Amino acid sequence: MRVIAFFLVGLAVHVIFFISIFDIYFTSPLVHGMTPRATTLTPPASRLVLLVADGLRADSLLTLLPDGSSRAPYLRSVIEESGTWGVSHTRVPTESRPGHVALIAGFYEDVSAVAKGWKENPVEFDSVFNESRHTWCWGSPDILPMFAKGASGDHVYTYTYPAEEEDFASTDASRLDSWVFTQVKSFFQSAKSNSSLRASLLEDKNVLFLHLLGIDTNGHAHRPMSQEYLDNIGLVDTGVAELVSIVEEFFGYDGRTAYVFTSDHGMTNWGSHGAGHPSETLTPLVVWGAGVHNALRVTEPQPYDDGYLQDWKLEHLRRVDVSQADIAPLMASLIGVPIPVNSVGVLPHTYLNNSDLFKAESMYTNAIQVLEQFKMKMTQKKETTLSFRFSPYQQLTESKQAGFINKARMLIQLEKYEDAISLCQSLITHSLEGLVYYHTYDRFFLGCSVVLGFVGWTSYVVLVILKTHARLNRHPSILRQMPSYTLERLCMCVTVVITGFLLIQRSPVTYYIYCLLPVPIWYSVLKESRTLTDLIQSAPSLPLWKCFGYFVLVAFGVELLVASFFYRAVLTVGLAVLSLWPFLSGLVGKAKFHSLSWFLGSLFLALFPLMPVVGREPNIHLVTCAGLLALFTSACYLWSSRRRTPLHLGDRQQFVAQMLHVAVCAYVPSLTHSSLQQKQGLPLLNQIISWTTLGSSLLVPLLSSTRLFHRLLSIFLSLAATYLLLSTGSEALFLPVLSWLMFVWINIEQEAMLAQGVSGRQELSTIDFSANIDIAKIRHLKLDDIRRSYFFVFFIITAFFGTGNIASINRSVLYVFCIYTLYIEVCVCTCVCARVW
Repeated sequence: MRVIAFFLVGLAVHVIFFISIFDIYFTSPLVHGMTPRATTLTPPASRLVLLVADGLRADSLLTLLPDGSSRAPYLRSVIEESGTWGVSHTRVPTESRPGHVALIAGFYEDVSAVAKGWKENPVEFDSVFNESRHTWCWGSPDILPMFAKGASGDHVYTYTYPAEEEDFASTDASRLDSWVFTQVKSFFQSAKSNSSLRASLLEDKNVLFLHLLGIDTNGHAHRPMSQEYLDNIGLVDTGVAELVSIVEEFFGYDGRTAYVFTSDHGMTNWGSHGAGHPSETLTPLVVWGAGVHNALRVTEPQPYDDGYLQDWKLEHLRRVDVSQADIAPLMASLIGVPIPVNSVGVLPHTYLNNSDLFKAESMYTNAIQVLEQFKMKMTQKKETTLSFRFSPYQQLTESKQAGFINKARMLIQLEKYEDAISLCQSLITHSLEGLVYYHTYDRFFLGCSVVLGFVGWTSYVVLVILKTHARLNRHPSILRQMPSYTLERLCMCVTVVITGFLLIQRSPVTYYIYCLLPVPIWYSVLKESRTLTDLIQSAPSLPLWKCFGYFVLVAFGVELLVASFFYRAVLTVGLAVLSLWPFLSGLVGKAKFHSLSWFLGSLFLALFPLMPVVGREPNIHLVTCAGLLALFTSACYLWSSRRRTPLHLGDRQQFVAQMLHVAVCAYVPSLTHSSLQQKQGLPLLNQIISWTTLGSSLLVPLLSSTRLFHRLLSIFLSLAATYLLLSTGSEALFLPVLSWLMFVWINIEQEAMLAQGVSGRQELSTIDFSANIDIAKIRHLKLDDIRRSYFFVFFIITAFFGTGNIASINRSVLYVFCIYTLYIEVCVCTCVCARVW
């Protein structure tokens, strides 16, 4: 019961620490209560048409064909003659919901929206649609409803196609965009005979939004270099040209319509998005119509050295890049509606073709709107912080705020518009920095509380392990142990003080958990102070050189693991160093074969972090080779162990069936790839095999023999079958190499135990981990267990990032599942063969 209680408490503590990450780093940045701000000057446009080509890369639109023509001739003519263009830089995660929120609401979505699939509103936010008089939207049922749901009143109208139309296995998804253009044409046709609709359309401050999902869907299904994706761009271009003609005709060519064409995110050559590769973060922006500058020709080099201007043959036209959130204030300024109150975008005034006064007033409005957020955030933080603890943002104190505002207003009155614009931009910069300052104000405090709790829990676990499994010298304590009642009173006083402090600051409930959790943890640590004194007194008997070596290993190794989160290639360095372990420890003389296998396996595994994680072309032949490698290694093991541990008939039949299953799964990706290339969709038989494999991989290993390596081999074959179905290239080789290294690790650890003088060696292949363990034969902990623990953590990180980054979480989950499953058996091996003899 004590073990179960310890496990449950440990699980709860780690769950709390995990949740704390989201409270500390991923809370919503939004604040509410600000007053919408708009310029009093007459806007240049009465209506705005926003076209978002979902998943469109900047280079796919702007790169010319080999014959010098454009696949989007109408938009190209707008860029060269009647509009202003640039690149809109998106932020991670490059997904549809956060991209549209940045475009239309002007702020970058917080990570909390992931839990709701980027669909529902986790928080209410303001948007250009909400501030408009009327907004009509056509497109995907995944995107449009969230802006209608968050709007005040009933002035955002949505027209969506059925959700089942979004089929990523479709032969050609351009029909989604054709549907949108057809619906818009019908809409304007019906408005000619519908007097109330016509009257609404003739009002000012209206928005028409077209969400075009076909390009994104075709990119996922066929990749951005496919003919379907490229042809879909041409279809959108033709649709935009027809739409402009219809709109201009309906409104009598009054010149009061502004057009914005852009994309929410790009796409890798691999057909994915979500990470920060330039192909995902660089999207096109083309703006034309009322209030927008015509194309300006330039003769001097532009401040862009990324090479795209030359590639796109547009170096002679002015390019104006923006951050994605900057588009929201641009659209608001064009039609004269308030900038969304949550917007952090900076108005790209270079796009505006209006008087300098209008530009200056628009920038001033933008600055006041961002400053309002800063002031609200500062007020909220000030109200929930003790006065002696509150430290204001020094770059924007109340006196400096007034100074900025008064000076900007004075410059506008003196008609020094350029200086006023520059000053407003400076005010926006300081306000945005201040928003970040107050948003992360409690981060250090919470981080210290969580670290204190985590260090306490780690200390407690270490003391419990040492008390239970270490051979410590038992001496009278050199430290006088604090009486239990005194310790309890001390903890109670600390609890009262922390609770009172949090109550005064009106802190959220989760703050109480993070700040109070360390109290019982450290209470438990202090109760184990006797074990700590025994450890101190036992220290002189330990080999100093070995202790120093492990201290260096842990210090350097932990830094190596931290660096691997930012630079995957660091794992290659770590694996290269680990490959030398048998030679440095002297094990090579006792286990030559296993030492050589460890050396080669580590070096092979070290190649994977050097390989790219995005933009790869499929190589189905490598998947087939990985399947053959898995079969070969399994067959070699079964052949080599046939005499020492003969298989029962049932085990032999199960292994044969599993190996045949792996062979089938090695062939399925090739068949699937061929079928998709021929536009025949995913074969039903492949779907059945895939889902059956996924379900059986969790159950079949439970039916295998309880002998250690037999069970490990069954687990490996089950995972290999599932893994092959998820692979399309070199990553398929990762699991066989990793698994082989884990098998070798078990064997070589046994040799290390034997070298330490443990006698009564038992063949690993004959160990049955279901047998009862003789507690009297359990060995005590040794210094080498520190190295084993570090190896385990290192391989966990390698399993996560060996062939992918955090964006490729689908593979990462499988990797960690694989290594956790294997290491469960390694732990069993440690209990059975490394400690029981």
